[in-house]
Order: sequence, then C-alpha cells, then structure tokens
Amino acid sequence: MFLGTHAPKLDDKGRVILPARFREELANGLVLTRGQERCIYVFTAKDFDTHVERLRDAPLTSKAGRDFLRLFLSGASSEIPDKQNRVTVPPALRDYAGLERELTVIGAGNRAEIWATTAWDQYYSDREQAFSETEEEVIPGLL
Repeated sequence: MFLGTHAPKLDDKGRVILPARFREELANGLVLTRGQERCIYVFTAKDFDTHVERLRDAPLTSKAGRDFLRLFLSGASSEIPDKQNRVTVPPALRDYAGLERELTVIGAGNRAEIWATTAWDQYYSDREQAFSETEEEVIPGLL
C-alpha cells in the first residue's frame, strides 16, 4: 500500500528517485500513466494489469469508457527502477503533468501519484477545507 507524502526532485534526465517506502513494492516493475487532475499515476505492474482488466469490461458502446481507456492506456509506460532506485518519467508524461524539478509524490492506496509541487500545493489548498468539513458518507461504507 502506498502512503504518505514525499518530496523527491526530478533530475536533468527526467528521472525521479522512488521514495524509500515505495521501493520494495515497485522493484519488479511499475507502470506510469496519465492520472486525473494532471498528475501521473504509478501502479505496480500487477495492479495495473488488474485495473486494465476491469476497464476492459466496459462495453464498447460506452463512449465515456472508450475515451477513458484511450487516454489512460496511450500514456502508459512500463518502467523498471535502476540500481539507484530511479525511474525515468517519459517526456510526454512530464509535459502532461507539468513536471519540473520540484515534485510531490503521494501515496494513494493502490497507487502512488507524482505531482508538480505547485500543482499539488494548489490542489491540497483548494480541497482541504471541504475534506475537514465532511459530515456525511462520501464513499459508501467509509464514513
């Protein structure tokens, strides 16, 4: 499970050092892809495969399903961390998420997310108040 907030840097070659807490889980391979809100989702290879299998169950007649699958998969890139636990973020994904040197990597349960730090700070600021004021069930069975 991916948890916490981390602040690695993007190097000049477009690589990021994986947070220490994530390394064991991602050591055998990972998949980077477009995330929602202009971040990059990071899945273990196994979890990515499971997620794609569920997405494939959407009917071909669903335009929203087709659109989501196209954008999700066309941005996907399989990666294996190097010996220094670095992963190269492909240029198209760096552009999509607006990544520069300063990054924020968060754990989001079954995935990690890579954000431009300025984008994460804005997202967090915009949503923290609503989060703290949540009074009713937002996710069924959670609250």
